[in-house]
Amino acid sequence: MAKETKKLIANNKKVYHDYFLEETYEAGIALAGTEVKSLRMGKGSIKEAFIHIENGEVILYGMHISPYEKGNIFNKDPLRPKKLLMHKKEIQKMIGKIAQKGYTIVPVEVYFKGSLVKVEVALARGKKLYDKRADIAKKDIKREAERDFKVRNLG
Repeated sequence: MAKETKKLIANNKKVYHDYFLEETYEAGIALAGTEVKSLRMGKGSIKEAFIHIENGEVILYGMHISPYEKGNIFNKDPLRPKKLLMHKKEIQKMIGKIAQKGYTIVPVEVYFKGSLVKVEVALARGKKLYDKRADIAKKDIKREAERDFKVRNLG
């Protein structure tokens, strides 16, 4: 069987800035046909998205999928809550972790795996302001080092 390719639809870069990602899970997402067609055209965003677990079900809120142009009456509300499809054991494990202080679940990216739409979900711990500053400082140091290296090699 050929390796299925991963075609990125939307990713949430801000997650890496705001959280320490502990574990990642792959979840399916329950969508309507017009929503999938809209995602195929690259019209999805998870910038403002967040995840809650309600009654043992994982629900994704705030994911925006633009209405499909040719969808007319079949189009759904662009911001409607979407159910994520995960194994019960994974959900129970996440519920246990969230009960601990400081943990949350965040969507990292949405992609096609074959013909299926998948969401990469991460169990994350919020960063404090000083953690964010430390990350920015590391990034600046790395950038400076690369710049110096480049200048030396060109000269």
